[in-house]
Amino acid sequence: MTGSPTIGTAADLVATLTARLGSAGVLTDPDVTMTYARDRLPLAPSGTPLAVVFPSTTEDVQAVVRSCADAGIPVVPRGAGSGLCGGANALEGCVVLVSTRMNRIVEVDPANRLAVVEPGVINADLRAAVAEHDLFYPPDPASYDFCTLGGNLATNAGGLCCVKYGVTTDSVLGLEVVLADGSVLRTGRRTVKGVAGYDLTKLFVGSEGTLGVITQATLSLRPRPQAPGTLVAVFGRTADAGAAVTRIVGEGLVPSLMEIMDAATVAAVEQHLGTDLGAGDSGGGTLLLCQSDAGGEAAVRELEVLERVCAEAGAALVHSTSDPAEGAMLMQARRAVHPAIESMGAHMTDDVCVPRTRIADLIDGCARISADVGLRIVVNGHAGDGNMHPTVIYGGDDEFDRARSAFDAICELGLGLGGTVSGEHGIGKFKQDWLAHELGPVGLRVHRDIRRALDPDGVFNPGSMFA
Repeated sequence: MTGSPTIGTAADLVATLTARLGSAGVLTDPDVTMTYARDRLPLAPSGTPLAVVFPSTTEDVQAVVRSCADAGIPVVPRGAGSGLCGGANALEGCVVLVSTRMNRIVEVDPANRLAVVEPGVINADLRAAVAEHDLFYPPDPASYDFCTLGGNLATNAGGLCCVKYGVTTDSVLGLEVVLADGSVLRTGRRTVKGVAGYDLTKLFVGSEGTLGVITQATLSLRPRPQAPGTLVAVFGRTADAGAAVTRIVGEGLVPSLMEIMDAATVAAVEQHLGTDLGAGDSGGGTLLLCQSDAGGEAAVRELEVLERVCAEAGAALVHSTSDPAEGAMLMQARRAVHPAIESMGAHMTDDVCVPRTRIADLIDGCARISADVGLRIVVNGHAGDGNMHPTVIYGGDDEFDRARSAFDAICELGLGLGGTVSGEHGIGKFKQDWLAHELGPVGLRVHRDIRRALDPDGVFNPGSMFA
């Protein structure tokens, strides 16, 4: 990209965008645009955007991209701003392209089990719409009731059901993407199978707005599962909880959900909800939450095996229920984790993924890091796939450096356990150095080459993922 635009160039660009999108579709008041300048990770760097724009069609997106490219002004794509890596954070003088007005569910095709959607559709709204056809869209990030599918696609979001149904990319058949020159690329297919050409669909999923702007997606659906049965187990030792996870996988079980919360997380949720999850009463601390949506007798048998495995692994308390209301209450505790942590004050949420057999090692390692830096670290995550979210709590600017040191130590720990520095949140503008460390020089060069091939002038989200 060129350097900062002249005042004339900036004013001309705003006028051009306003002529295309209307005054309601272009925001320039700094007090307003700053509310679109960052996602939910307040620590990643951000700047003041020149303008925030709200296209309604693919053609609008094409016009915005072409106009910005001509003016030498970068474009930062953004959904609902629910991300946790700074990937949608504004650059100084950029145009933030918000996709929330592109919110149509274009088609639901029950016979072929697919849906065609625009990027501004809320995850929960798609789930509700396809449920009317007895179908199910599996990816369910913790923010599913307000995050957009475009953001889910950009970060390859996961969620609680990944253990059985996979992450976002596992439900994507094809995409429509506006490229840096304003042209429209259509990838993928509507068929179950297809190996014609490179898999460009998977290339764009998880690219964090650095390769193009996704304007439509064709998503695969599944038959709607039956109401799940739920199990909760409490362990006095983290190692026992880790052993239970390893044995569950070894037994060949594939629960639809398997979540883990350490004692500090349980305490935070209890305080936030004003409830008692029973962990302290049982002399335990680490909580394992599982669900089975196999249905009928199959679900009963799966829960019985889960209960036996947890008890044999040393659980101080094991309780299962087929009552949907009771199961929903237990799930409320898991979905309240992030709000509970937010209520504790300033925090850094990490997102490392380790082999499932190393989950206990990660939790114990985080406890050592906590003692080393003198700050509280709470750990929770998706035990079913090893994707953990250690969160460092700190008291303000005076503790920021120690918190960042702990954050980095957790990334190093995750890699040392054979894992990755991001399981679902992405890299954004906060983990570039760790991505480079994980990829290595050859991997980083290939990534940069791909990015330059699709966006040679650096129109899209420069500085995100890697320089």
